[in-house]
Parts: sequence; C-alpha cells; structure tokens
Amino acid sequence: MLAVLREIDRRDRVLSRLGWFQIALLIAMLAAMPFDPRTILGINPWIKPAKFAASIAIYAWTLAWFLPHLTGPAWAKALVRWGTCVAMTVEIVCIGGQSLRGTTSHFNDATPLDGAIFSVMGLMILFSTGLDALLLVLFFRRNAPLPPPYLWGIRLGLAGVIAGGVIGVGMVAHQGHSYGGTDGGPGLPVVHWNAVGGDLRPAHALALHALQILPLVGYSISRGKLVRTSPRQVAAFATVALFYAALTGAILWQALAGHPLLPIGNATIQAR
Repeated sequence: MLAVLREIDRRDRVLSRLGWFQIALLIAMLAAMPFDPRTILGINPWIKPAKFAASIAIYAWTLAWFLPHLTGPAWAKALVRWGTCVAMTVEIVCIGGQSLRGTTSHFNDATPLDGAIFSVMGLMILFSTGLDALLLVLFFRRNAPLPPPYLWGIRLGLAGVIAGGVIGVGMVAHQGHSYGGTDGGPGLPVVHWNAVGGDLRPAHALALHALQILPLVGYSISRGKLVRTSPRQVAAFATVALFYAALTGAILWQALAGHPLLPIGNATIQAR
C-alpha cells in the first residue's frame, strides 16, 4: 500500500496532496465524533463530512493515477488537476462548515446563508462533472498506451462518474434522496441508507465508484492468464461492465419505486 501511495505522489503531487489533505480532515473528524453530542438527522454531525473526505481522497488519488496515461494537451491536464483541487476543497469546506454549525449541508435552504452554501456546492459539483466529461473526451480522442480492457475501464469509469452526477441532479430536483420515506429516518448500519423506503444514494455511490472498480477489472483482465487474446479480453470486460451498469440501473429503479435496498427488520436498522 505504501508503494502505491508513493507512486501516486510521483505521478501527480498536486492531486496526491489533495488526497492527503482529505485524509487529515477525516482523522480530525473521526477524533471529534466522541466529543460532540449533537446530532443532525439522527446521526453525529461529523459522520457525513468524514464520508465525503474519504470519498474525495479516493477520487483525487484515482485521478492522479490516471492523468499520466493521458497524451492530451498540458492545459487540459492542468485544468483537471487544479480545477479538481478547487472544487473538492470548496465542497468539503461547505459540508464540514455546515456540520460545525449544526445543520445539514444538502437540500438546505432554511436561511439565505444555507441556500447560498448549497448553491455553491452545486456549482462545484457541476464544474467537477464537467472536468470528468473533458477527461472522458480526451481518453476517447487520444489513444493512451494502455491495454484495451484497462483503457475501456477508465473510459466507462469516467462515464459512471458523470452518470452519478446526473443522479445527484435528480436528488437536488427532488430536494432529497429518499423515495417512499423521509431523509433522516431509519437507515442501514454504517452507510445509513434509507431502510424503509427508496434511497438514491446506493445507485449514486455505485456510479461514482465505477471510476475505481471498472479500471481495476479491466487491468486485472488484461494481466490475467484465463483470457489471452485482446478481443476476448475486451469481450470479457464488456460483460462485466454491462453487468455493473445493469446492477446500478436496477438499484436506481428500486429506489425510484420507493423500495429500500435491503428489506431488513426494525431490529437491525438505526436512526440516520
């Protein structure tokens, strides 16, 4: 693991530092949890920003790993690198700041300040999604020197992030992530996804983390010994990618229909 982190730092120091900044915030938030008795929507106020900090760190390090593969123009790489740093830093500051104030960060327009903060967060996510779209175009237009399954994994992973952004827009339009239930009701342990109604967040998470999962699958297939020829490797990867897309779509449909991801009993759910 240390070798991977050193390689990430070698590939892109700016995005590597962004990831480490998020890890530092994550540690600070985890340390604050036992000493903060407040709750927001039924959970400790630092749980949500801690999850976002971890997710942003993974995202930043993933981009740092992929950017050197790209043969596109230097200005495009610089825009993605520094644009991601600005967008993700503003995002975590908004989320953490609202937790510090003791209120929700998303879908909150209770006061002009809350509405302004949520609007800024929305603009940052739109900007970040635009950067992902730019990367996707460049990875299609420029032939990166990578095995085809791995290259397709990066391409479809970026497409997944964009799809996750579309699901996020749906949450904003709905002014919440729950269907057939309410935000802040009983939720699954650890992740706190709605346990009594539909929740868009599982499909949102699957789409976003396609950026890590699909390239890893593509790389593993290209390095494996079971499928040796390039066309068959691409076919094998396509099968996995189609299954992943179908699974994400099915979970999204289930949420929109108002059904929880896991129909579990009251004994195993907790307040969110």
